[in-house]
Amino acid sequence: MLSKLLTVFRVPELRRKILLTIFLLAIYRMGFSITLPFMDHATLKEVFGRAGGSGGIGDLLQVVSMFSASSITNGSIFGLGIMPYITASIVFQLLGTVYPPLEALQKEGESGRRRLNEYTRYATVVICLLQSFFLIRGLAQGQITGTSMVLAGYDGFGWCLVGTFVMTAGTVFLMWIGEQIDAYGIGNGISLLIMAGILARMPAAAGGFLTRIFENGLQLGGGQGVEILLVLAFLFVAVIVWVVFITQGQRKIPIQSAKHVRGRKVMGGQRQWLPLRVNQAGVMPIIFASSLLLLPFFVFNQLANIWGGSSVLATLKQAFNPGQGFVYNLSYIVLIYFFCYFWTAITFNPKDMAENLKDMGSFIPGYRPGGRTASHLEQVMMRITYVGAAFLAIIAVIPTVISTTLTGDYEIASFFGGTGLLIIVSVALDLVQKIDSHLVMRNYPGLLDADE
Repeated sequence: MLSKLLTVFRVPELRRKILLTIFLLAIYRMGFSITLPFMDHATLKEVFGRAGGSGGIGDLLQVVSMFSASSITNGSIFGLGIMPYITASIVFQLLGTVYPPLEALQKEGESGRRRLNEYTRYATVVICLLQSFFLIRGLAQGQITGTSMVLAGYDGFGWCLVGTFVMTAGTVFLMWIGEQIDAYGIGNGISLLIMAGILARMPAAAGGFLTRIFENGLQLGGGQGVEILLVLAFLFVAVIVWVVFITQGQRKIPIQSAKHVRGRKVMGGQRQWLPLRVNQAGVMPIIFASSLLLLPFFVFNQLANIWGGSSVLATLKQAFNPGQGFVYNLSYIVLIYFFCYFWTAITFNPKDMAENLKDMGSFIPGYRPGGRTASHLEQVMMRITYVGAAFLAIIAVIPTVISTTLTGDYEIASFFGGTGLLIIVSVALDLVQKIDSHLVMRNYPGLLDADE
């Protein structure tokens, strides 16, 4: 394996791509040290440090930070992260299925893709301006945490506007970094930014947990001893193996190409396979479900702050507390199933696939080309999507189970499942595959090839 890694850096073009990617990711991480000067960082650290791991607004901000490759709790210029760009991309992708002009742009090839990217950038700026303004205004007036997070004298409209433009510029800069990685680096830029943000949180979270373990002494029993470390280590390896297995899992459908005669030669007739991914929707259902479930908690939290004496609002707020309670987890699972089928229906079109097979002179044995083939493909995809949705649902609730039974800390538990681990594994596999493709094109063995 070491020799294969050294081979990667022997290819000049691939070496330049990797080093450029690392350099841009380093710039992204250094940006978190540049904070907004009018934020009260001492109060930020105290409030969010007290809220972290205890449910409520602390867990809410942890979920938002994980999806957006940001750190809202330190008041940096990258406070919004890349989430506005992801939101705009998802909106245009969904509109492309129902709005004919956008659908026509998607079918125009490279020119249409460039125009869609341009529209996505404009939408990102608009979303950034709105989100950053309301975020800074909410922190200044104490609407989010109950305490003002802005220094005295800097809570006016002018400073709020300055912070809005600075945070918008920060997100636009992150969007530019992602596009530069796509164009001149290796891997998917936006995905690598999210992955880097998740990995950057792991050392501090693991260090805090290990500190608590060692303070109690490495001993058996007591719920915080060496047996907890062994169980967590086993779970971490087991979950990663399972995620890789399902992420790479495919349902192969046999395809037969039609025979045709050219002169005295019989052409075609080969038997091939059409791979259908078990987890066709990827990580998107978890992101959609988590984002949607943030809304009721935020609404009930705000209403509970306004009408503090209402027991009904307090109960509803606790019911939709991220990672806490039966109602939240049940709603989470239901939404994951719904968005799995919804996203698969958008990205997988059995009719188009059946027509493409028919045009290429291929067919599925036992099924007529056209409508029968499309029905068969749709039926197979419905079945494997159910399995993929079950996999995502289990992965999504693993952090809740671990935090309530083993660690007592949701941030630590989030690294043993959920969206974070799924994103890390998926992006890492995609990165390895892209590096492999560069090596194979230059007649080098891939990283995943077996040693001869």
